[in-house]
Amino acid sequence: MPSRFIRTSLLIGATALVVACSPSEEPQKPDSEAAVPAVSDAPAATEDKASEAMSDQPESGVDYHSFANTGDFRVKHVDLDLTVDFDRKVLEGEAKLQIKRLTDKKKPLVLDTRGLEIESVEAGHGGQMQPVKFTMGETDPNLGTPLKIQLPKSATAVSIRYRTSPDASGVQWLEPQQTAGGEHPFLFTQAQAIHARSFVPLQDTPQVRITYNATIRTPKELRAVMSADNDPEAEMDGVFDFSMPQPVPSYLLALAVGDLEFKPMGERTGVYAEPELLDAAAAEFEDTESMLEATEEVYGPYRWDRYDLLILPPSFPFGGMENPRLSFITPTVIAGDKSLVALIAHELAHSWSGNLVTNASWRDLWLNEGFTTYLTNRIMQNIYGDERYRMEMALGYDDLQADLADRPDGDEIMAIDLRGRDPDEVFSNIPYEKGSLFLYELEQKVGRENFDKFLLDYFNNFAFQSITTEDFENYLEKTLLAEYPDELDAERIRQWIHEPGIPEGAPVPTSDAFTKIDPVREQWLKGEIAAADIDTSDWTFHQWKYFLDGMPEKLSEEQLQELDSAFNLTESKNNEIAFSWLMIAVRNDYQPAFERLENFLTEIGRNKFLRPLYRNLVESGKQEMAAQIFEQAKAGYHPLTVKVNSRIIYGENAQ
Repeated sequence: MPSRFIRTSLLIGATALVVACSPSEEPQKPDSEAAVPAVSDAPAATEDKASEAMSDQPESGVDYHSFANTGDFRVKHVDLDLTVDFDRKVLEGEAKLQIKRLTDKKKPLVLDTRGLEIESVEAGHGGQMQPVKFTMGETDPNLGTPLKIQLPKSATAVSIRYRTSPDASGVQWLEPQQTAGGEHPFLFTQAQAIHARSFVPLQDTPQVRITYNATIRTPKELRAVMSADNDPEAEMDGVFDFSMPQPVPSYLLALAVGDLEFKPMGERTGVYAEPELLDAAAAEFEDTESMLEATEEVYGPYRWDRYDLLILPPSFPFGGMENPRLSFITPTVIAGDKSLVALIAHELAHSWSGNLVTNASWRDLWLNEGFTTYLTNRIMQNIYGDERYRMEMALGYDDLQADLADRPDGDEIMAIDLRGRDPDEVFSNIPYEKGSLFLYELEQKVGRENFDKFLLDYFNNFAFQSITTEDFENYLEKTLLAEYPDELDAERIRQWIHEPGIPEGAPVPTSDAFTKIDPVREQWLKGEIAAADIDTSDWTFHQWKYFLDGMPEKLSEEQLQELDSAFNLTESKNNEIAFSWLMIAVRNDYQPAFERLENFLTEIGRNKFLRPLYRNLVESGKQEMAAQIFEQAKAGYHPLTVKVNSRIIYGENAQ
């Protein structure tokens, strides 16, 4: 997912070979229908399991954030036919689900929905469909509303006519003035973690993988793209057809509609963006094809045919989202110097860790994000060299330390217990950076070449499956633990995964590129050197961040003015550097930066920046200022951004 947390400490002050399948080929499937333990009839936190003692460990393989009775039915394929209505801000049409019955018992099919208006439901077999009874269950504030459908015993398909709510949690509608071009509206979806149910009725759990086809009907001047086979030459006639032949979990279902053009970057890579951003994006991310090839050399073939990027408007709440074939990317990483392209490496790496081998529930997110963060660092090393690799690793370690200092013990566990909570709360540096550090320790103990072989075999063994933490532990026991009994210890691995904190003796990534920054900062703080005399001519973005994030909590007005005058920090074009400076400015009430602060919070919707800045404002006694900016800006924010930051500004009970 979202590599939005790849650099979170920078937020609070301090991301056997199997032949790839073509679209016409059937991808490698799991050997059994249930690659993970079957979900029970009502696994959601609002059902009977809510009465279980919370001191008990969550049951492996049970998704507590889905109503779907996946032990009785499995959705195998979805056909969508949706009309995009910008005037009413709704998606409207039909979802036809191909289902497989796993039980002889007469049970209703239970699907996940959130805010959907269900018009009618039909079910049948072999093209013969007839109306059937359906009911909507009790609404849960985190999970939405279960849709229960009475099926004839012979039914293999269900057709649901529905429309979304204008405030669907997984859909953002943008007015023309909120886009780069300013002439056309824009729509994009964001399904992770459980927001797919807000625009499609389905089994919204990562343990169910589906193929899908879609027909999307749009205004004729706009282009639709999806996490599927996009055709940049498709006729602009208002009807776009898509196919996704590889099975994916529901959170990877994605749609965007806008004034989009395409530019190739390589044989299998290209970028979609508004015309105003297209050339800059293609230049910034021109190394994507090289990243793809370098990853294939070590971890096996890329199995999704193409890897394109979609540059979204700045309201996108994350850095990126790994939607297969078409990663959704924030424009805030277009810095002009490729300094922030680790985000692209992260989303690409998900094509192996996350999209190919998927966490079975949000408890197991570290299987997606820990592996992906580890692969990201390796990709950066292969493309940009050892020094860049060491800096990325060191900053990631700092991010992890910041989160460990700021979170309760229960949230420091990689296999986190999320029962009764919004699964969006799982996203922190624990699954990302702690997961990556765990894998880095395994690499250090068995050797990189041996660990790379393990990862290659792991991706091939679990390709196109969704697995649990326990599945991984069992596989590790049969492979690395059996092969290297003197180097690895089962109890230490359990400690990494199931206990808070970092085990004693864990590796500590460092970078020589940062060692020269500390004495320079210290000399300046002591008044031994002027800011203007600091030689920053060869500093990278990473060093700038390290320099700023290592500043003390309080600086004098004179010190702030000196830094700003010497380095023009208030006007920095690099959003990461600007963010770090604005965090300092808020803490120290540096008024000359407040106009930039307001513009920054108003023009950018990326939660990596917004959440810590709003929190910093509130904690610095500027709640009124935070509220004023938020109320001005929230119309352009994603629904998730509004929810998260409302709670920061107005308290946990804010709606």
